[in-house]
Amino acid sequence: MFTLKSAIGNYIIINDKKYSYFAGNNYLGLANHPQLKKEAISAIKKYGVNFSASRETTGTSELHLQLERLLSEFKNKEDSVVFASGYMGNKILLNTLKDRYSAVFTDESAHPSILDGIPSNISNVFFYNHCNAEHLETLLKKNNKYKPLIITDGIFALTGEIAPLNKIYPLAKKHGAVLIVDDAHATGVLGEKGRGTCEHFRLDRTGDIFQSETMSKALGSYGGFISASKEFINKIRENSSVYIGSTSLPPPVTAAGCASLKILKKHPKLRVSLIENAEYIRNRIIKMDFNTTCDNTPIIPIFLNSQQSAQGLSDFLKENKIIVPHVKYPVKMDKFIVRITVTSIHTKDQIEKLLDLLKKWRDKNGID
Repeated sequence: MFTLKSAIGNYIIINDKKYSYFAGNNYLGLANHPQLKKEAISAIKKYGVNFSASRETTGTSELHLQLERLLSEFKNKEDSVVFASGYMGNKILLNTLKDRYSAVFTDESAHPSILDGIPSNISNVFFYNHCNAEHLETLLKKNNKYKPLIITDGIFALTGEIAPLNKIYPLAKKHGAVLIVDDAHATGVLGEKGRGTCEHFRLDRTGDIFQSETMSKALGSYGGFISASKEFINKIRENSSVYIGSTSLPPPVTAAGCASLKILKKHPKLRVSLIENAEYIRNRIIKMDFNTTCDNTPIIPIFLNSQQSAQGLSDFLKENKIIVPHVKYPVKMDKFIVRITVTSIHTKDQIEKLLDLLKKWRDKNGID
């Protein structure tokens, strides 16, 4: 762990030294964008730093309503609701939908927020093999006495793999299952307009897939959101204890979220640059014979067989002024991961230096 002394961008400052930064989740480079900062500062001047109340009492502002309108337009949905953290989204959905299922089926590498969000009265939780729709169907058939709910990450946070939603969705329809996609890492990244995994698979018009999403990654701000029909969003507002009992998003964060959505709409090339950078780095890493994943997302893991090797590679890069962390994360994994994350604002020189150093480390240490 290290302490930042700068904003997050393609470079950061640690202990008064400049490092190239291939970590975090600032995929579109918006976290330090001048327009987001300008809007956040204006919001502080007008509203202060905190609305100091729940949305359902006196904590709803015109900023929150504007953000929800922009999110609904972005997602092409009737309505949206924002709340304090993306981590809360799965809990809100799983509780709001609790009358529609009696068992949960989830990927064995599911994000912790999925597992934490399962209501305490649901004891029937089944884990299917990672990204394996065939195994999921086997479990659904074997446990057909239950009303099923399927929940998966859209893009998996550690590996960058895209869940096979094109295979999972037909299973949900076939077995009468509720389907939730945690799109934290896919929002602003996947799909023609950045609407996430459903749009990527051209399933965004089905209307029967629920998504939990965040503004803290590609959108560069903070806070969770859910977009859906007006009826369902009203149900969240009226019944979700997590939503009702939480203090509303602070003014600068809300204003920054509004600004990021306007930028995303105006500058679609940000996503194009992101995917191009990711594809280039991943292809070069594969040519070096490192073990990684194939889906074209901004999360590019290097899998190694020992913690010593993973930490050694991360330390080597840091010694050469590049931050790529050896990630220890509460998700079931058999290997050790050095997790490269790419952004749309990484320069060609940064990328080439990273790749050159990876080759030097491999030539000296092998690929474990």
